[in-house]
Amino acid sequence: MFKFLKDRFSKIRAALSKTRSAISGRIMSLFQKPWDESTFDHLEQILYEADLGTACTEELVDETKTFLKQNRDASTEDILSFLHSTALEMLEVEPKVKPKTGSPQVILIVGVNGSGKTTSIAKLAHILQEEGQKVMLAAGDTFRAAAIDQLAMWAERLNIPIIKSTPGGDPAAVAFDAVTAAKARGFDTVIIDTAGRLQNKTDLMRELEKVLRVIQKVVPDAPHQTLLVLDATTGQNAVDQAEVFHSFTPLTGIILAKLDGSAKGGIALSIYKKLGIPVEWVGIGEKIDDLIPFDKEAYLDALFKGRPPN
Repeated sequence: MFKFLKDRFSKIRAALSKTRSAISGRIMSLFQKPWDESTFDHLEQILYEADLGTACTEELVDETKTFLKQNRDASTEDILSFLHSTALEMLEVEPKVKPKTGSPQVILIVGVNGSGKTTSIAKLAHILQEEGQKVMLAAGDTFRAAAIDQLAMWAERLNIPIIKSTPGGDPAAVAFDAVTAAKARGFDTVIIDTAGRLQNKTDLMRELEKVLRVIQKVVPDAPHQTLLVLDATTGQNAVDQAEVFHSFTPLTGIILAKLDGSAKGGIALSIYKKLGIPVEWVGIGEKIDDLIPFDKEAYLDALFKGRPPN
């Protein structure tokens, strides 16, 4: 277990190397000299540029200011430790997953095109396979032929059955057929891809509502999870996307993809603070096993400490 936790920390630490230098390294340099009011302006800039968002940044700066006024001899390590513990309190979010009363488990995946949605679905399916589950995919992003083809390619590689249609087909019909087939054949989980266009929000809302209606005819308490895939490199745009999708269909969690390519890994904190939606998974590379459960302790250690736990 210790090796597993250390491996997870090492992966998150490596993925957050750009963000760590943008946060903890700059904070340590900032507090090497005696602090004054201008110090907190610089701290605010550091946190904001790492995409912690306005609300999260302001709270951390205010709390740090209070802490330092009460602990004037605090070291840089003390300050980073305080930021770590304060941020940890922000990440205390109750799980939103519905209790599953029937079978199969239905996981609905939403997200804009280019966010890493299809690859994240494949990685999640692989994880469930490794746990011994029978998994089926539904290529519900019928708006793009490339999305269907890419998901079908992953299904073939992983030896997972996939229900698909022709480009331009009815996404709800694909979802209905997949859930019906999975239930009849005793599958454990169905992962449903959906269209990722936000240009016409009304069409997207109607499409998602229709998908929800038809799958609930087969599994009344579905979906059990609705996961939004976000590209960590897009910064605050990711928060805006989360807000839009959450208004269409309540999200249970976030898959934060491409975290390894971002210097703005603070986005996870921003999402928690603004929407109260937990990050469930983080994508830290291109390999099929480069999707790992979000570990808030390891995440914050990587941001504010940069060393593995003892």
